[in-house]
Amino acid sequence: MDDGWSPKLISQMLANYCPDDETMQVSHETIYQALYVQTRGNLRADLAEKLSLKRKQRVSHGADRRRNSPYKEAFKISERPAEVADRAVPGHWEGDLIIGCNGTAIGTLVERTTRFVILLHLDGDHTADTVAAAMIREMKDLPDHLRRSITWDRGTELAEYATVQTALDTTLYFCDPHSPWQRGSNENTNRLLRFWFEKGSDLSTHTPEDLRRTAAKLNRRPRPTLDLDTPGQRLNQLLLAA
Repeated sequence: MDDGWSPKLISQMLANYCPDDETMQVSHETIYQALYVQTRGNLRADLAEKLSLKRKQRVSHGADRRRNSPYKEAFKISERPAEVADRAVPGHWEGDLIIGCNGTAIGTLVERTTRFVILLHLDGDHTADTVAAAMIREMKDLPDHLRRSITWDRGTELAEYATVQTALDTTLYFCDPHSPWQRGSNENTNRLLRFWFEKGSDLSTHTPEDLRRTAAKLNRRPRPTLDLDTPGQRLNQLLLAA
């Protein structure tokens, strides 16, 4: 639970690790009951937080911003190839920012096929130049076949998308306004990341090494959508195949 695993996931993985030994298995209801018994009916604040993953509320954008959008010439999500939607081909990413207090932010990137996560340390601000530099720094060493495209929201933080496209030899697509579900993998990942990066907190306190450790924890977390493989295992399979 300290690494963000839910009681349900813990129960699933115990059954996966010890399929022939019922003494090493426990239901998630039993885990919940044990926690409440140990705390006399009231969970400690830290345990309650571990069981509560709050979905981020997105800020709506006004009409003036749409008229002055830097994305008039950019590729729209409707122009993405079909291989992106069905997750059949790896190398397609979704990205966004997690916003904290005082204008602090962390960039998040998720590969759609493996759910592998990369976190972007944004030093000082999340302007377009800062975000573009961080994306190029973290993605430039990926093999070509693992950076086929990136889908992002229409925030001004990616106004330098042309620079990113050129440096990474990739294609950026942008969601329709007010349509976060078009980056479903990224939205779900950001929800999980709130376990470590609480809403309203100062995200500038997290160092690049902190972000690497957190990404590693999430990439080692078994995913039901991957048949309980981890994102790290799935990405490693792709790298070995290449």
